[in-house]
Amino acid sequence: MMKKLLCMTLIAMGMGVAATAQGDYKSAIGIRLAPESYYDLFAFSYKTFVSNAGAFELNAGGGTRGYYYVNNRYRPFSLSVSASYQHHFDIPVTGLKWFIGGGLTGYNAFSGEHRYKGFGFGFYPTGGIDYKFPSIPLNLTADYRPTIFFTRPDYYDSFHAANFGLAARYVIGGR
Repeated sequence: MMKKLLCMTLIAMGMGVAATAQGDYKSAIGIRLAPESYYDLFAFSYKTFVSNAGAFELNAGGGTRGYYYVNNRYRPFSLSVSASYQHHFDIPVTGLKWFIGGGLTGYNAFSGEHRYKGFGFGFYPTGGIDYKFPSIPLNLTADYRPTIFFTRPDYYDSFHAANFGLAARYVIGGR
């Protein structure tokens, strides 16, 4: 009888730990920085889970790409928006998950030089890690988004491989 009671207690405790580990957060809002990106160097970021493993991330921001020219008209400023779907997988560390997915991005570059200004639209696969601190409402994400553009200003590349980003978000909903 004691053996069965101990076994049942251990199972209940294990289920409680598993339920706590999966209830990381529902939504979070904050910022995303991508130092090597010319169109979304800084972005406001919103992430929300639509299922236990699936989440949408929305970003809106801007950036500037510097060139080695003295004239400021060669430093176009861009406004951008992006949206992605991310599928998360557990890692055996509380609050830590890895994810893969994909998304779309669009930006408009403003410049005094014709070949540096215009609209860019593309898609990207994404992958990274997502961590929710267990005791404070803070979420951190590191991701990689190599982007392929369908349209872009003349001077920009059609493939942007160096799009690494870091996001810090305030958790606004628990699961």
